[in-house]
This record gives sequence, structure tokens and C-alpha cells, in this order.
Amino acid sequence: MRRLFGSVRSRATLAATLVVAVALVAAGTAVLLSLRSNLIGQAGTEAERSARTVAADLSGGKTYEQLSLDDDDRPVQVVDEKGTLVAASEDLERISGTGTGAVRPQASTPTDGTGDEDADEDADDDSSLEPGEIDEKTVFTNGSATIDQHSADYRFAAVQLETDKLGLLTVYAGAPLSAEQSAVGTATTVMLIGFPLLLAVVAGVTWLVTRRALRPVEGIRSEMAAITASEDLARRVPVPDTHDEVARLARTTNETLVALETSVERQRRFVADASHELRSPIASLRTQLEVGAAHPELLDVAGAVEDTVRLQRLAADLLLLARLDAGERPAAAARLDLAALAREEAAGRAGVGVEAPDAVEVAGSRGQLERVLTNLLDNAARHARSAVTVTVRREGEWAVAGVADDGNGVPEGDRERIFERFVRLDDARSRDDGGAGLGLAIARDVAVRHGGTLTVRDAPAGGALFELRLPLA
Repeated sequence: MRRLFGSVRSRATLAATLVVAVALVAAGTAVLLSLRSNLIGQAGTEAERSARTVAADLSGGKTYEQLSLDDDDRPVQVVDEKGTLVAASEDLERISGTGTGAVRPQASTPTDGTGDEDADEDADDDSSLEPGEIDEKTVFTNGSATIDQHSADYRFAAVQLETDKLGLLTVYAGAPLSAEQSAVGTATTVMLIGFPLLLAVVAGVTWLVTRRALRPVEGIRSEMAAITASEDLARRVPVPDTHDEVARLARTTNETLVALETSVERQRRFVADASHELRSPIASLRTQLEVGAAHPELLDVAGAVEDTVRLQRLAADLLLLARLDAGERPAAAARLDLAALAREEAAGRAGVGVEAPDAVEVAGSRGQLERVLTNLLDNAARHARSAVTVTVRREGEWAVAGVADDGNGVPEGDRERIFERFVRLDDARSRDDGGAGLGLAIARDVAVRHGGTLTVRDAPAGGALFELRLPLA
């Protein structure tokens, strides 16, 4: 059972069936109540018509014996002001729901105006009707009656009238509720038979429609399972030829696979390049140590130290890139003066000028932003002919730090490629200077983590101009 309702299709079918079932029960109940109310209202109208017909005859002067009360299915009672049955339908054997359960008329003393004055006063107190007037108010009740050994339920209407000789009378007339009972019973039977059939149709249609709608999802799932098993990230899930949520899911899944493939490929290249870059200083250091072990007088201590420092810097760069790739953001974003930071980093460097007259505050990691400026200054120093200029200024909501050199500049086609890892446009000189092609990649990643950008363009006086943009604090 748990497995049966563990699928989306089963749950959707069950939910749709339950919703339709609740709606059908509510609608069916409303229909039955409305039907019953209408039919009872019609029976009440018929009963009131019969009661007022008899009341009109009595008001016109007819005696009890002159009344026509021989309708086989319409029980009628006439009761005087004392509650005595004075007239009733023929063959009436039992009745309930009216003012009296009597079925045989009894003699009544007519009121002719010469009777007891106290009786006249009581009559006046009990009724506000004028002689010959029929009350407009009708009282309805439900009950039953047996006429000529046939029992049935009735809707009774009670109407009062005032007569000259007979006094205050109440006429009870009933209309059968058999039509109402038959109609309600038939409707109930139809619903009890039809509703389950309709629910079965709804469940079947929902099952088929959901199966067809989820078929592309199953295709996506099976393809993803195959990709996971084969570890082939170049594969893509099928995209249905529709414009619905499933198609958007498939496209998003393929976009995720593209990003994942790119990330994995980038990591593979990173590991390969890192291994290559680490091999060179390690091999050089090992060679020098082996020579020194065999011939101590030939040990190049300065070269060993230089290779060790180069290896240390490369390891630090790789560690920082790994942390940035993991999504690490500045641990403590403090307010700092970017202009002062630029002056500190440029201090002691030959041929570097700083133009930063005003304080420009940004929020971020001081260590990481120092690393960005250091990398940009190191890069400019490697390519400058004679001078490097550092500028810091405000530009709208941004703090802009520029590092310009007077070298050959960066070709337009390479202005994005130089920010990739282990990319060096001048491999020979970069390697001699100890560069591994990671400085600009680290600088851009740090800038992005701080909500900014790092771009390169031509400097006004020639060479390359690297611009770091960070939000103002």
C-alpha cells in the first residue's frame, strides 16, 4: 500500500478522486435539499388551496353537511374554537400533525348571537377576524393520515375564519408528500449508482492523463540515472516539445549539466595545471639538494631559497583559489580606506606613482583586497617599461582603483583570457619571474566575492589599465 501511493501519479489520482467525491457529495446534498424543499412547497401550496376552498364555502354560509370533503387523497378537518372536530373527510381513519387526532365529527352548538354574553366576550378575545373574514395567515405542519385503509405522509395547511353562526373555525387540509418522497428517493438512487461510476471515470482519466504528463519526467529521471552511472557529463536529458513546466525542468537540468561539466572540466584543468606548476619548483629544489648532498661546495643556497619561496607562494595561491571556489566570502567585512591601502601597497616600489588624494571607504576583507592590489602591481611591474600609476577615486556608488603601466598593453582578444587560471601571454618571462598565471585569476575572484568587478582596457598613455570596482561602504 505504501508503495502504491508512493508515486506522484497515484497521489494525484487519489487527490483528484477525493476532490471530485467531496464536490459530488456537496452538490448532491444541495440538489436533494432543494428538490425536497421545492416539492414540499408545492404540496403546501396545494394544501393551502384546498383549505381556503373549504374556508370560502363556510364563509359563504354553507353548513357542515353541505361541504364537499370526499376527495380520496386530501384529508380535511374542520375544528371549532373549542377544539371539537365538526367536519372531516369521508373514510378518514387516522390523522396526526393537525390540531386534533379525532376522525369522527361531533355535534357543535351554533353561535347565533343570542347565547351567553360571556361566550361572546371569549370569542371576541380569541379572534380579531370580522364575521365572514378568512385569516390571511396560513400555518403549515407535516403529519400523516389513513384514508380508506391507505396511509401516507401529508403536508397540512391550517386556515382560520370567522362566521356569523358557527363562530371561529379552523380548517386543516392536507396534500400528499408521495411525489416529494418518490422524487427524492429516485434522485438518491441515481446518485448512489451514478456517483461511484463517475468517480471511477475520474480516477481512470486522471491516472491516464497523469501517466502521459509524467512520461517525460520519467525520461529525464532515467537519463539522469544513466548519466550518474556512466559519469558522462556530456550527455543531456531529452527536452519534450512542449512549453510547460516539464520542458522547463528539462532545459534547467541540461543547463545544470552544462555548468557541472564546465566545473568538472575546470577542476580537472586546475589539478593538471597545478601539478605541472608544482613539479617545476619541486624538481629544481630536489636537484639542488641532491647536488648539495653529493658536493656541498656546489650547493646553491640562494637558488634553493628562491625555489622554496616560489613553491610557498604557489601553494598559498592554490589554497586561496580553493577557498574562493568553495564560495568562501570575507569572514569579517570591515570598513577600510581603499586609497590608503593603495598607498601602502605602492610604498617602496620603484617607478610606482599614486594619485589618491581623497579617502574612499569600502567594506571587505583587508587581507584579500591587499592581495588584489599586490597582484595587480606585480603584474604591472612585469610588463611596464618605466612607470606604473595607481589611481583611486569615487565614481557614483563605486570605488574605482586603477593600475596602469606603460608597457605593450593587452590585445583585445586576450582581455578575458588573461583572467583564466594558469594563463600567461608571455610564458617565458612569467616563468622566469616566478609567475604561475594565477595572480589575475585570484584578483578577479576576490573582486567578485566583494560584489565588484575587475576589467582591463587600454591606458590613456599606452599599456594596460586594470580597473577594480567595489561598492562604496
